[in-house]
Amino acid sequence: MEGWYAHIPGIRVLAPATLQDARHMLPSALADPDPVLIFEHGSLYNVSGELPSTVQTVDADHAAIRRPGTDISLITYGGSLPKALAAADELATGGISAEVIDLRTLRPLDHATVTSSVARTHRAVVIDEAWRTGSLAAEVSARIAEDAFYDLDAPVERVCSAEVPIPYARQLEEAALPQTADIVAAVHGAVD
Repeated sequence: MEGWYAHIPGIRVLAPATLQDARHMLPSALADPDPVLIFEHGSLYNVSGELPSTVQTVDADHAAIRRPGTDISLITYGGSLPKALAAADELATGGISAEVIDLRTLRPLDHATVTSSVARTHRAVVIDEAWRTGSLAAEVSARIAEDAFYDLDAPVERVCSAEVPIPYARQLEEAALPQTADIVAAVHGAVD
């Protein structure tokens, strides 16, 4: 649903991927004079952790670099962030340094952070739990091609959900959604 709303000018669309962002994006959303939609991923509901007792503000205008890297940029948001971080950990054991970018704000998209990351790493994999066709991954990939084409050493890879209705059964859902192994395979396709 967040991709549909991200098509509407004048609406700010937020997609927290961490417990801290889910808690601390709310005050800035309430203070915004324009309409703001916050799409919390269902996997956040089972996450527990310590939060500061004081309300902090989150920079909802910029993407967050969750892990610095030099060989490839993994660009994602929401529920795909933990999988991208796990893939970066796995890739690090093989000598590939992956930078993980959490978009956090889907509209307006922080393409400056994305293109500066791609300029440093020269490769990109965009991870999105939406379907490949018409997805935010397609928008991010298009912006990379428009703004950082000559920085790329390989085509932009996309890891998205299978083009099927998302199944209810857990095993089938996992087969339809992007997984850590899919991200690792896409990185090897771009780096090797």
